Amino acid sequence: MIGFLLQIDSAATMSIKDFSSGNVHQDILLLALLVVMITVLATAMVLHKAFKTIIRVTMPDVEIEAQAAQLAKRALRKQVRKNRWNKLMGLRPLSEEDDLVIDHSYDGIQELDNPTPAWFMGLFYASMVFAVVYISTYHVFGVGMNQEQEYEKEMMVAENERKAYLASQADNVDENSIEPDKSAETIARGKIIFDQNCIACHGGAGEGGIGPNLTDDYWLHGGNIKDIFRTIKHGVPDKGMIAWEQQLSPAQIAQVSNYIVSLHGTNPPNAKAPQGELEEIHNDNEILNITHLKQ
Repeated sequence: MIGFLLQIDSAATMSIKDFSSGNVHQDILLLALLVVMITVLATAMVLHKAFKTIIRVTMPDVEIEAQAAQLAKRALRKQVRKNRWNKLMGLRPLSEEDDLVIDHSYDGIQELDNPTPAWFMGLFYASMVFAVVYISTYHVFGVGMNQEQEYEKEMMVAENERKAYLASQADNVDENSIEPDKSAETIARGKIIFDQNCIACHGGAGEGGIGPNLTDDYWLHGGNIKDIFRTIKHGVPDKGMIAWEQQLSPAQIAQVSNYIVSLHGTNPPNAKAPQGELEEIHNDNEILNITHLKQ
């Protein structure tokens, strides 16, 4: 408790030092001046209130005139605001209706010549200015993009986002989810991978060599694209084919698998003799029938 009180006392001492100039006489003079100023201000307020009371008691007419002047001033401000509002909205008082009547009538019906409201005319002129600026900006000087250019830009951005999304999702494919892709881009990329890694065993056109022929209807480990993906991914170690999943990404394995599917029926020269099982493969790479062929 004593320590806490000492801390408070120390803080108070530091605060006093912050406001002190270091000269005791000067500090006393400043304090006395502050007290005098507060006293004068309080005295002035008291005198002002006293004089108002004296005037109200001795000269009531002056007080009444001041109140009337204040009320008149308020009424004038209110009328000015009302006039401005009526002018903005194009409103006219009923007392002026006779001045607005047009000199013709139809079946006893008369028409008033009410002017167009100022706010409407302001919007009308503003729209004309906007139209001039818009046409000059987009169609005369070509500073900004018109609707067609904006559409093309947005479509380009959307296409880039689509490609980025597909690229990010490409490696999510596996032997269970892969689907045939006959697009020229996929086949071209698959051919590059095939030429770099598969020619030594399967030939430049897939005709076979050390490995089997990839262009006929016979397959050792399945000719469906899912089977081809699985074979490339896990390899066939007992026949010398390595597992390519350590060297190729899932997207690359999918691309080369689709390229191998595209080689079906190309009948390259010097094709290797059939090996494996005969598989009749439909256009969408579905196996219709399998016939065993002795290797």
